[in-house]
Amino acid sequence: MSGYKPEMSEHRHDFPTSLQPLPTTASPSVIEYPKWFGGSASCLAVTISHPLDLVKVRLQATSLSERKNALETVLQIVRTEGPLGLYRGLSAGLLRQLTYGSTRFAIYESLKEHAARRNSPVPMTVLLPASISSGAFAAIIGNPADIANVRMQNDKSLPPHQRHNYRNVVDVLVRIARQDGLGGLFRGVLPNCIRAGAMTGCQLGSYDGIKQALIRDAGLVDGAPTQLLSSLLAGFVATTICSPIDVIKTRCMSQAGSVSMLSMVTQLTRSEGLGWAFRGWLPSFARLAPHTAATLLLLEQHRKLYNMY
Repeated sequence: MSGYKPEMSEHRHDFPTSLQPLPTTASPSVIEYPKWFGGSASCLAVTISHPLDLVKVRLQATSLSERKNALETVLQIVRTEGPLGLYRGLSAGLLRQLTYGSTRFAIYESLKEHAARRNSPVPMTVLLPASISSGAFAAIIGNPADIANVRMQNDKSLPPHQRHNYRNVVDVLVRIARQDGLGGLFRGVLPNCIRAGAMTGCQLGSYDGIKQALIRDAGLVDGAPTQLLSSLLAGFVATTICSPIDVIKTRCMSQAGSVSMLSMVTQLTRSEGLGWAFRGWLPSFARLAPHTAATLLLLEQHRKLYNMY
């Protein structure tokens, strides 16, 4: 017995001591991209889509008795204003993307990055609320530029004695502030917030969700073809869901004076039937699909270059 020595040293590592750290689960690595990427991509994309946005506004702002189709509207603009007339109000469109576009992307990407640290890939139950709230808040920031954009695009379609002949986006904002006060710069902000929330939810939220589904379920790779298909599908969903809200927003912003949403809907339904809800759908989709695709593809290229350098 005196010569017996228990061999405990070989089993000592089986028993944790206070000095041994407990095993931990590493959180997924999340790349935080610069928040100006979204605004930069939006400004580049609007130079492509602006003519179609102008046609959409002209169609939505006119009454049923003056109604023309998209092709007739384009030909009339070129005939009366010249080819550059299709880019009327571009300065306001760029300002809108610098304010509204930059803000919604910055908020959405921040919320998505925060959620990705807990659960990657981020589920649609998180993506949709994040994108909707981002768009609604950004609409408040971008409302003055949005009004200027609508006013400049629609001005030449008015009778000559009703035109304002705006020089640029600053001229529009100054005139509205002088005539209607600062509150005039936020006319139509409620339908704009509703529309922007729905639009951003359909664009950004559904884009990420559709892309995840195509990669996970259809076996596609995360490359330009998959990104293009996802953005076009997101543009189709966004155009269809947001069309009624977009018409109301355009009418509210293009008219002087204060008109409630309910009064606008009642008036439109009484005079034009339910068809008003999809007035300008084709030029809206023709504008939104390439704009959405260009914005999101350019955003992906921003990220790709950032990862490379």
